[in-house]
Amino acid sequence: MASAADVARAAGTARAAQREWWAQGAAKRAAALNGAATALEAVSARATELIVREVAKPVLEAAGEVARTVAILRYYAQASFAADGSTFPPSLGGLLFARRHPYGIAGLITPWNFPLAIPMWKAAPALAAGNAVLLKPSPDSMAGADLLAEILSPLLPQGLFSVLHGDGDTGAAIVAEADVVSFTGSSAVGRRVVVDAATNGVPVQAEMGGQNAAIVLPDADAERVAAMIAGAAMGFAGQKCTATRRIIVVGDRTDIVDALAAAVGAMSPRDPSDPGHAVGPLINDASRQRVLEAIAAGVAAGGRVLAGGGVPAAAPGPGWYVSPTLFDNVPASHRLACEEVFGPLAIIQRVGSVDEAVALANSVRYGLVGSVHGRDIDQLLSCADRLHTGLVKVNAPTSGVDFYSPFGGDKDSSYGQREQGTAGIDFYSTTRTVAVVPHG
Repeated sequence: MASAADVARAAGTARAAQREWWAQGAAKRAAALNGAATALEAVSARATELIVREVAKPVLEAAGEVARTVAILRYYAQASFAADGSTFPPSLGGLLFARRHPYGIAGLITPWNFPLAIPMWKAAPALAAGNAVLLKPSPDSMAGADLLAEILSPLLPQGLFSVLHGDGDTGAAIVAEADVVSFTGSSAVGRRVVVDAATNGVPVQAEMGGQNAAIVLPDADAERVAAMIAGAAMGFAGQKCTATRRIIVVGDRTDIVDALAAAVGAMSPRDPSDPGHAVGPLINDASRQRVLEAIAAGVAAGGRVLAGGGVPAAAPGPGWYVSPTLFDNVPASHRLACEEVFGPLAIIQRVGSVDEAVALANSVRYGLVGSVHGRDIDQLLSCADRLHTGLVKVNAPTSGVDFYSPFGGDKDSSYGQREQGTAGIDFYSTTRTVAVVPHG
């Protein structure tokens, strides 16, 4: 566990390394990131096994995360060569230009559920832009972060990329040392990170979860939609900020409700190393207890359990398992409808019109991602245009994002600039304007 003194020492080393890193130029930065991609690709089987073992991600999804992390590294290797400025007509003759520069040290605080991809979609653009990185991973995914350090460190100046394990105090120490901060995690912690960073006068972005809705329009195909939404809600035991939490069904479509119940009911949890299944255990016992308490609260409020509802009768092995659970008849003001429960739990909400569906989807304090499902393209696009979320999916699951496009939410889901894609390079850079006047 890194103390505040450990963090301060790492920051001092990082500042010296960052000056060397920036002076080496774009070609060296690109070569290092490409080299890291190649090195990770070479140990992809080991990395996949590590993700399965450490955070219980289903093996096929874990392999996909490794491949995605490789792609992120290659993408930002090329982004190192992106144009880093622009010129303007000078008012006094000579030359007037603005050029992108690194801030210095990027302080990154990341969650456990994507132990390779999230640290890299933050660290890779920070490094490509010329910064040093201090990374604090979740205590539940320390080995994944150590693997990244093992791969990156030989390719970078000493101390440029440091993994600092610890708790909230370690994170606060990193925020205090950093020149730019990026956080992904809970709303409660994210708000503290934003306040601390803003107090220090440094740029900060925070991604803090969602209460994502999937709107099912009256003309949607029941079987297709049910399979897609069930996967988005329950895959990886619902432990994604982009997982579907609310399913808003427009009109009298009992066939869709029945299909959803059947699809969720068929997703019994299994050992995550089994390639035939998408639902494993929760990350720890405290998480399981929170989910079970939420299920009990839903039942007490009059909710009807359509599938799941507790711990499986026969657990597939060691681990904190909960059966994928689908509720109906939960009041719109209830916690299950308004607040994120990070687990395999979703509710069905029924409305009579598209306008009601949009209003209900927008009624919560989160605004990360929403999805709309149906056949009428005009109605789909009109509905999508009115959702107050940073990401909208049309006939696609809420889960899953493209690393080369901007990602972030609205309202309480996110704070600050978007991340990923070229937005990542922009966030980890400041602009310096230079006026060169001829010596007359």
